[in-house]
Amino acid sequence: MENEQESRIFSVSEINQILKNLLDGTPFFRRVYVRGELSNYKIYPSGHHYFTLKDPEGVLRCVMFRSNASRLRFRPENGMKVILSGQITVFPRDGQYQLYCASITPEGIGDLHVAYAQLKEKLYQEGLFDNAHKQPLPAYPERIALITSGSGAAVHDMIRILRKRYPICKVIVLPVRVQGKEAPPEIVGAIRYANRWRVADLLIVGRGGGSMEDLWAFNDERVARAIYASELPVISAVGHEPDVTISDFVADLRAATPSNAAELAVPDRMELTERFAALKNRMARAEVQQLRRRREALAVLAESRALQDPMAPIQDKRMTLDLIHQRLIRLAKETVAERRQTCAALAASLDALSPLKVLGRGYAVARDEAGNILKDAQQAQQGGRVHVTLGRGALACTVDEILQGKEDVQWQRKK
Repeated sequence: MENEQESRIFSVSEINQILKNLLDGTPFFRRVYVRGELSNYKIYPSGHHYFTLKDPEGVLRCVMFRSNASRLRFRPENGMKVILSGQITVFPRDGQYQLYCASITPEGIGDLHVAYAQLKEKLYQEGLFDNAHKQPLPAYPERIALITSGSGAAVHDMIRILRKRYPICKVIVLPVRVQGKEAPPEIVGAIRYANRWRVADLLIVGRGGGSMEDLWAFNDERVARAIYASELPVISAVGHEPDVTISDFVADLRAATPSNAAELAVPDRMELTERFAALKNRMARAEVQQLRRRREALAVLAESRALQDPMAPIQDKRMTLDLIHQRLIRLAKETVAERRQTCAALAASLDALSPLKVLGRGYAVARDEAGNILKDAQQAQQGGRVHVTLGRGALACTVDEILQGKEDVQWQRKK
């Protein structure tokens, strides 16, 4: 037998298939767990995941087919420390062994915690947690829709508290599954239905307590985005007070428990009754005070002169009018007298500057035959005619001699 095997020549594909059969036939390699660091992680359009698992001394090629990858709750990333489970076999075409991965678990923490942290960071970066997007709750809702399990204790607690605190509010239950794969689509559908048909003024979305796996539907990205897109205000009421889900961050208000959500959704009728009674008393006191002030004002008006003697104000106005009339007359006379004095002063000034006054003091104005005033003796011609205007009358003269400066003075002395 050994001689026949030694004399036989195998093809490459045959050797690869023999190795594959050996690995597949060995129970040890059918289910192995391997610890390492993810590297070269790629997701192909087919949905298959190809990557390498490495440690300081070696690498192992891995593949995770779409059917197994669809069950991942988190997004694997390069550099992540993980534990893989799967089967080691040979791909005959390449002749290389690789791990056909069935599951990936982050080392040190569960895959749910990693998925929770990744989705929380993603939605935070997109702004779904911003307070600017959160809506105020209606102060006095007329209808409240409960999106929760129709048979759980949470829905009965909420209905009991709502009826006790605010019985005039109508409560509508939109029953959905709150656990399992079918839960997220049903919760999303109920939120969209409530918004489309405006079945309520306020939505309470939640369930009672449980493990992280039990509450996982409220960590689903689809549910978070449906709450964010809701035009109706949403209160998230999931689990107990320590439980915090993605829905709590996206909702307009987070309640510690479903019972707390019912308390936050509506006012307490006892508190409203006390408040209304206080307002009633306050209004009654205000009316009494207002009535007293009006009576006091009426008493003051009744004793006023205007009511006791209606003509008195008119007489007062008449006296005031007479005083104003006399004042206007006095001001007018003073103004006219002042203007007259000013006019007389201006007239005297003009009279003093009048050429006729100058002529009256013995001065004369000489003009040539053209009527031009002679200011210089050189303007006249000897033998020429000049016209001399005096203070009274005028002279028509002939120029016999033209004198200059001192000669004029000496001529006057000789005269």
